Amino acid sequence: MPDISLTTLLFLCLAAAAAGWIDAVVGGGGLLLLPALLLGLPQVPAAHILGTNKAVAIVGTSGAAITYVRKAPVQVKTAVRIGLAALAGSMGGAFFAAGISSELLRPVIMVVLLGVAAFVMLRPSFGTTAADVDRRRVTRTRTVLAIVLVGGGIGFYDGLFGPGTGTFLVLALTAVLHLDLVTASATAKIVNVCTNAGALAMFAYQGTVLWQLAALMAVFNLVGAMLGARTALRKGSEFVRGVLLVVVFSLVAKLGFDQWTA
Repeated sequence: MPDISLTTLLFLCLAAAAAGWIDAVVGGGGLLLLPALLLGLPQVPAAHILGTNKAVAIVGTSGAAITYVRKAPVQVKTAVRIGLAALAGSMGGAFFAAGISSELLRPVIMVVLLGVAAFVMLRPSFGTTAADVDRRRVTRTRTVLAIVLVGGGIGFYDGLFGPGTGTFLVLALTAVLHLDLVTASATAKIVNVCTNAGALAMFAYQGTVLWQLAALMAVFNLVGAMLGARTALRKGSEFVRGVLLVVVFSLVAKLGFDQWTA
């Protein structure tokens, strides 16, 4: 592990806690955690930053997933199926990542996110209806679609590029499976554990994880994630919808800044 001052270490741990909370509520914790690692460890190669980020994130995501499964109406079997497809997709995306320029992807993703934000604002009921009623409308075809497109497609994106994967999962699961936003967030955590596991396995194999730092940050990330899951369960879909819009616009701003400064 590189030499890190106590101030920097405290900064990274607090960032990990905040990222865990955001990620548990609606996804997008990487928006905070990755820049924090880049800012706090400017001398560390990017591959080690990405690997350490995944090692931290998988702990918090797992904690949030367990909290949700205990208290939310999650269809674990379906979530695991989507997660396995996402695992395969993320490994495929990581395989092709070296040959893809992120500068080409950012504008497309920004447009998609702005469209998503407009849709959520114009449809106040999106993701706020009762899950028990909506689930009756879910056909076998939609379940297969969720496994292939949501799992495989977003998993591939996570391995290829990454930012906002949790947010995309929440939105896609809400739209395809007619879940309310709280249940979609719960399901997304299970899927996200699988995508993080696939990416982390590759980073670990390549030896690009700062394990000691990751272990310390993971404790704070886990606490933040479990608090975030409890907050989402307590406050409901309307609260998650508000956080979702904030995260979407933050992601657009972040991608826009990256594109401008590239």
